[in-house]
Amino acid sequence: MRFLFVGDSMTIGRAGDFTWRYRMWRHLERVLPGGYGIVGPRTALYEAADDAATSHAYADPGFPGDARRHLAGWGEGWLHMAPVAGEVVRETGADVLLVSLGLIDLGFYTNSDQTAENVRAFLAGVRAANPRVRTVLLPVIPNVRATYDAPFAAECARFNELLAKAVADLDTAASPLLLATVPESYDLRADTYDGTHPGPTGEHKLAAAFANALHQAWGVGGPYAYPS
Repeated sequence: MRFLFVGDSMTIGRAGDFTWRYRMWRHLERVLPGGYGIVGPRTALYEAADDAATSHAYADPGFPGDARRHLAGWGEGWLHMAPVAGEVVRETGADVLLVSLGLIDLGFYTNSDQTAENVRAFLAGVRAANPRVRTVLLPVIPNVRATYDAPFAAECARFNELLAKAVADLDTAASPLLLATVPESYDLRADTYDGTHPGPTGEHKLAAAFANALHQAWGVGGPYAYPS
């Protein structure tokens, strides 16, 4: 089972982060030892000084190189991933996609309807590359801008509705889709370092959203175990 992490700044992480990808790797090591792989064309973190993905300074230097693979980018959204995801799936043999996108699109590039169109283009592309690909999609999660920008908050809410509709419309037995759920306890003050990007506790909660969706819907792995 080959997993591909797809996302924006919350997924790639910045220099010094653990990332939720790291938390998910630790989970997969516990529940699927030897029974999975992590694939993707990139391994780096975002480095603010370079304004580019040039850092390999993960908070845990023991994070294996193979497990650092991803398709994520600081400032990249559905708009950017829809044209390239199919080729990445074809090249890597990915068969399970864990996707966290949408916030950057709505904040800078596209409205909710346009973003939903890019979701459907993304799914068409990855299915053309692998007709049996399975995809877990995370809605736009709580963020600080939505607390003071009412039109933006409305766009986030509408996009999440459109994302749920796309999952309902496009889910098939051959290429199933899942909508993950962020724990209700997700708190902008405790779980992010700036109101948007996850800190350590937020990383665990995002990983748990994917891990628990996989386990509950498809029987993959087991429930996420938060650190004691």
